[in-house]
Amino acid sequence: MNAADTAFILIATALVLFMTLPGLALFYGGLVRARNVLSVFMHCFAIACLMSVLWFVVGYSIAFGGGNAWWGGLSKAFLAGVTTESLTGSLPEVLFFAYQMTFAIITPALIIGAYVERIGFGFVLLFSALWMLVVYAPVAHWIWGGGMLADGGILGETGVRDFAGGIVVHETAGLAALVIAMILGPRKHRTTPPHQPGMVMIGAAMLWVGWFGFNGGSALAANGQAAMALTVTHLSAAAASLTWALWERIKFGRASLVGLVTGTIAGLASITPASGFVGPLEALVIGAVAGVLCQEAVGLIRTKLRIDDTLDVFAVHGVGGIFGTVMIAVFGAGTWAAQLGGLAIVGVWTVGLTFVLVKLVSLVTPLRVDIETETNGLDLSVHGERAYELTS
Repeated sequence: MNAADTAFILIATALVLFMTLPGLALFYGGLVRARNVLSVFMHCFAIACLMSVLWFVVGYSIAFGGGNAWWGGLSKAFLAGVTTESLTGSLPEVLFFAYQMTFAIITPALIIGAYVERIGFGFVLLFSALWMLVVYAPVAHWIWGGGMLADGGILGETGVRDFAGGIVVHETAGLAALVIAMILGPRKHRTTPPHQPGMVMIGAAMLWVGWFGFNGGSALAANGQAAMALTVTHLSAAAASLTWALWERIKFGRASLVGLVTGTIAGLASITPASGFVGPLEALVIGAVAGVLCQEAVGLIRTKLRIDDTLDVFAVHGVGGIFGTVMIAVFGAGTWAAQLGGLAIVGVWTVGLTFVLVKLVSLVTPLRVDIETETNGLDLSVHGERAYELTS
């Protein structure tokens, strides 16, 4: 065990949990109608609790157990055999477990943005639980757990390069969000503006800070690679924020606060897979392009395809993660065959399993709330609480 590495990943673990609670909760909460903000908080908090327990029970074993090329098996279910003396690299294995648990929390939490304001709470819990176990955990094993897409796997000796989750986190969450949004259908009030842009900015700022643990911590050591990952993460976020705002100003004649901070998230998602493999100049390019690319993807999904991915999960996270994964090959840090092959394999797996899970879970618990509940808001109708005293 290395004490410096351990201390660093202890902090990184806290930072990645901070991304979901309260960062993502505030970011998403500010974007919805005032009568749905507590439902968003409820979804984020409940998913964080449920994924933590499931990761301990079996999720960690599926992702990082010995197993085979397809899945890690059940040898580490309930952390069997893991003690304070067990090591993963230079880290206590129980700390590696906790760090990876925070990734298993935020990935299904990202999907929340696609279905807010009209989803059944029971569906959220059951779907998220199954999705994490059959989509996220196996994909994490394939790429990070020594599975079939890692070095020496089916895509060649170098394998898929995904430093912190462009494929494992952002592609899977983005595609799942798109599938659910298409099946669920649009909201009745889909043009309602964000109720609290200030809350959106605060949440985005927390996500930005937490992302240093997300990307920097993925080095799993307190070293130069971690320092570079943190630096390029910051630069990409800054560049994407500026280009998003500039492109918004060119197209619409004004730059909005919500647009600026959405650009931040686009830059963060896009640099995530490449953060351990590129330098500052490449990060500026990735971020600058992401600010325009993801904004155009938002317009395509909303206006051209008419899909009500409520908070633009696929356009920002999915497109961003896929773009950053491709840029690894562009900059020569990975092979085209491995990067594109990994995207394709994970994409087919995610879309297929998400579709099946939505259909199966909807047989057990309602997918969508009734029209009266949607109109009145989920806060009071479903949870018996509300964030504000509403006058209308």
